Amino acid sequence: KTSHHLFQPLLYQVATGILAAGEVAPATRDILRAQGNARVLLGEVTGVDIEARTLTSVAPNGATTIPYDSLIVAAGATQSYFGNDHFAEHAPGLKTIEDALDLRARIFGAFELAELEDDPALVQRWLTFVVVGAGATGVEMAGQIAELAHRTLKDNFRRIDPTRSRIVLLDAAPSVLGSFGERLSTIAARQLAAIGVEVRLGLKVVGVDDTGIDVVDQDGRGQRIESMCKMWAAGVTANPLGAQLATASGAGTDRVGRVEVNPDCTLPGHPEVFVIGDLMALEGLPAWPRSPSRAPSTLPARSSAGSRARRPASPSATRTRGRWPPSPASTPWPASVASASPASRRGSCGWRCTSPISSATRTASPRCSTGRTASSGGAGPSG
Repeated sequence: KTSHHLFQPLLYQVATGILAAGEVAPATRDILRAQGNARVLLGEVTGVDIEARTLTSVAPNGATTIPYDSLIVAAGATQSYFGNDHFAEHAPGLKTIEDALDLRARIFGAFELAELEDDPALVQRWLTFVVVGAGATGVEMAGQIAELAHRTLKDNFRRIDPTRSRIVLLDAAPSVLGSFGERLSTIAARQLAAIGVEVRLGLKVVGVDDTGIDVVDQDGRGQRIESMCKMWAAGVTANPLGAQLATASGAGTDRVGRVEVNPDCTLPGHPEVFVIGDLMALEGLPAWPRSPSRAPSTLPARSSAGSRARRPASPSATRTRGRWPPSPASTPWPASVASASPASRRGSCGWRCTSPISSATRTASPRCSTGRTASSGGAGPSG
């Protein structure tokens, strides 16, 4: 559907002007230029015929049908508004390069338009930034907007004072980074407060419009936050391609639409079809709404179709290696946290854990001895 390979964990840095889009989204063709047995095709997958072993994709100039011996599906996840998709107009998510560039325009545009206002109330409305969702993405965005307002832009305007910006992080949950455990959650909340982020928990969003956001607390009391710049990071759902695969194969799906797979990541009854990454559901692994930064490693024991036909498939090495949100670009080491089971880290050790994740992503190109392998992926690392 796109011509680039997107590293989603750094989208927040594109949205806040730290990185250019090309730095987190290199061209897929460029990555695979030395892989002689790989062909890259642009198109949106509209159907998979599991019995005929064909995949259909649609591009602006027509449809393409691709036969396969093995199919690897890594289409990832999309933003979820929990049945309130109309919120997206005023509170965009952060899943694509287009989302990041849209948010960048909204964030920097808010400062520019605040500079033009005479009414203090309108100035404050422009300088109030609301991030919905206190998971990894929300914490990253809130922290980076605070960095932008309180340090990067503080001397750039004449009429407004960016340091007086209000950055609000909302969540219906009782803690930030809940999947990291109580200790690191408490540390993260304290660090957010120290850099000027207003953390408000136990609040459910019930309305979003052009000029603000409406929330209710656990007792049903309503509140309104006036803000011209809102961002949604509260939930994700599996790519719709997962439902197509489940219907075609008879596989089940979990509550967020992930496809239930065998221990070796294949579809039940179809050893030639693998579902990996954020699109798969495997017993014992947490769902990514609770653990957005999990990094499963899926390593099928046999890569060729012939080997799978002769031998029963072995469970893949699939495990949760840890959870860590990449820290804001200039966050000092005391403010970094990381959780790598069974240990959790903060400070300099946490910073050392997060730095490689923030600075680089590795691309692997497995070699297949025989057969045709079709990979239907999203824009992220799993694809």
